[in-house]
Amino acid sequence: MITGAIKSQVDQIWNAFWSGGVSNPLSVIEQITYLLFIKRLDEIHTREEAKATTLKRPMERLIFPEGTFRYKVNDDPQDDTYIDRPYDDLRWQRLINFESREKMKLVDLHVFPFLRNMAEEGSSFATHMKDARLGFSNAALLDKVMRMLDGIQMDDRDTKGDVYEYMLAQIASAGQNGQFRTPRHIINLMVHMMAPTPKDVICDPAAGTCGFLVAAGEYLRDKYPEMLRNPEARAHFHNHMFHAFDFDATMLRIGAMNMVLHGVENANVAYRDSLAQEHGADAGTYSLILANPPFAGSLDYDATAKDLQKMVKTKKTELLFVALFLRLMRTGGRAAVVVPDGVLANSSTAHKEIRRMLVEDHKLEAIIKLPSGVFRPYAGVSTAILIFTKTGVGGTDNVWFYDMWQDGLTLDDKRAEMVPPEKFGPTPAQALTDEEHAKNNLPDILSRWANLAAEADCPRTAQSFLVPFADIEATGSWDLSLNRYKQAVHTEVAHHSPQAIIAELRAIEAEIVEGLDRLEEMLR
Repeated sequence: MITGAIKSQVDQIWNAFWSGGVSNPLSVIEQITYLLFIKRLDEIHTREEAKATTLKRPMERLIFPEGTFRYKVNDDPQDDTYIDRPYDDLRWQRLINFESREKMKLVDLHVFPFLRNMAEEGSSFATHMKDARLGFSNAALLDKVMRMLDGIQMDDRDTKGDVYEYMLAQIASAGQNGQFRTPRHIINLMVHMMAPTPKDVICDPAAGTCGFLVAAGEYLRDKYPEMLRNPEARAHFHNHMFHAFDFDATMLRIGAMNMVLHGVENANVAYRDSLAQEHGADAGTYSLILANPPFAGSLDYDATAKDLQKMVKTKKTELLFVALFLRLMRTGGRAAVVVPDGVLANSSTAHKEIRRMLVEDHKLEAIIKLPSGVFRPYAGVSTAILIFTKTGVGGTDNVWFYDMWQDGLTLDDKRAEMVPPEKFGPTPAQALTDEEHAKNNLPDILSRWANLAAEADCPRTAQSFLVPFADIEATGSWDLSLNRYKQAVHTEVAHHSPQAIIAELRAIEAEIVEGLDRLEEMLR
């Protein structure tokens, strides 16, 4: 958890960009990402230097070469005077102390080309730097922002990750690109329900800022602290466990940096149009899918991957994504994904078929109906969390339905806190009272999910209940909407008979007439 002082520092950086003429929130976070990467390179190099000195042996990983680069002394096109400068001048700890104009020149003309060269042979994140450019030419702004970033105490992994998460939240609060950000407490709920293990291979095919993968990584660190002490498990965690796909280069950079700052060194964050490209290379690869994909309506048949069209004949992106999840999952793999309500109830042939596949061919386990305001102020669409396991041979016994009423925040555009921070989210630090449960259903969802056997006794008038396979099949359309199975509680209300109501009205009318008569006599 970052402090108020650090939040204030981040806000000042944000404001500095705005006052310096960089007003697009996505551009701001992109430029901050570049600068954080430059800072991180210096930190890695410094750590390697200290390690080599301690062990009295050459450095294993040399980020900045030992030689020099050619530096043009001034900007006069008539003056071709160059000098040799050491690559150490490109390191953050050196750059921070240069005069602002020299700093701008070094960063723009030498540091960024250096980053682009790294992209040819670097880590997963470095590959996304191949088209990196400094997006402004204000030397004073660069100097100010670098000093502000240098002043934020981000010495440990948790703080680095939280600071970047807070910056990403600024994108949403600025009112743009909110579709890229699933609320963190909803992500944490889904991750805790799926309970990743150190052997999982996790994928988000519409990763955005990699929020789901970051949360999964944090969960694993908390639940399996010994994991990173095992060389094999540590190598799997850093290099093979996390896979993220997106077709927006800026999102890829931001998502990759988010993973790096949360301590995952080499996640596979790759460019891919998940609905348009074939998936033969990694079909059946992943043991866990976590996703909240964008649902943009319809695609052209020609633009849709043929292997997905074979599974379900449709142009609807929401159905294609469900087919994609099944395609990517290995047998026995699990998924927790957000889908619009239309997937659960629409009556088209493709909608019915995708529901039949989930219930009859695989194992559908749970549907958690989300309140319609959970993604406000960006979208008021009704959605649900779908949890299922890929089996290929069926296995659905009972499907657990939960009607989430509140998630701890108001459901209007303000999304204000309804409970204190220590009682927020799916795993609050303090237990909730019954009144607070009505404001934050997430802990109750997690508790009931861990003991589904007890849900068999819940009536369908309750907030959660089980629906057997036979009841879903009997609908004929494999309907999965909660309202199809939830029973309303009818309270008996006693009404007077029409004759009694008429008699009462006549009595009132007689009183009025009598009163008017008395008033008329008084006025005479």
